[in-house]
Amino acid sequence: MSPPLPAFLQGLKPTLHISHRGGAALAPENTLDAFRMAVERYRTDMLELDVHLTRDGEVVVAHDATLERCTDGTGPLAALTLAELRRLDAGFHFSPDEGRTFSFRGRGARIPTLREVLRAFPSLRLNVELKPDVPGIEEAFAQLLKEEGALERVCMGSEQDSVGERLAARLPDACHFYPRDALAAFVIALRAGEAPPEDSRFTVLDMPLYFGDIRLVDPDFLRACAARGKWVNVWTVDDAAEMDRLLQEGVGGIMTDRPDLLRQRMDASTKPG
Repeated sequence: MSPPLPAFLQGLKPTLHISHRGGAALAPENTLDAFRMAVERYRTDMLELDVHLTRDGEVVVAHDATLERCTDGTGPLAALTLAELRRLDAGFHFSPDEGRTFSFRGRGARIPTLREVLRAFPSLRLNVELKPDVPGIEEAFAQLLKEEGALERVCMGSEQDSVGERLAARLPDACHFYPRDALAAFVIALRAGEAPPEDSRFTVLDMPLYFGDIRLVDPDFLRACAARGKWVNVWTVDDAAEMDRLLQEGVGGIMTDRPDLLRQRMDASTKPG
């Protein structure tokens, strides 16, 4: 018998519209600009985002450990305080046309704190990945969620098993997605027709749709996961045909950099005829 679903998943039905980093193809990733666009224009069900710790212990929303790819800053994010990060232009390198124009430069896009995101969207669910394996990150994260009363609307985890396991131990009643090695063991066993390792700590499979040329998700896989009380979200799907197929198969959620295209395909799939 499967354990009860965490509060985060209760009442949810496939398929969820999940904006990956807020919709990284449409606006500077992991910024309030991207998140607002996804929520207000494309009616996203969930935001996927990543967090790091600043030098002064603030939990901020960013994917990379370094600043060069997304901002006009340089060096490790963790070397700066929140005040120093606030001075950077988080839209500096965003280009909708492969570098011909930079439509968000100088428009005030900043690296937000997780607290700001939680408060900006007080009823929205978030899928949050803790990126660095640094002492105390799970404690700072847990304390923040408790202060904001947000434990039941965040599904959390890390690609790194050590961080994911510490987080699950710190917040055992929250929703946790599988870290990399545990996810691989589960998926490989299930696709081989074998019983996957039992692990009640993790309920959500945030997973790629393909491994090389092998499509990992199909109706049989989804049924087997559901029978074990697991929810499946796939990343990062920006192709309309794949979106249509996943919607037909009933995957739990689709993570996309193109929330505009996913909303279009979801709306089309619900129209009669």
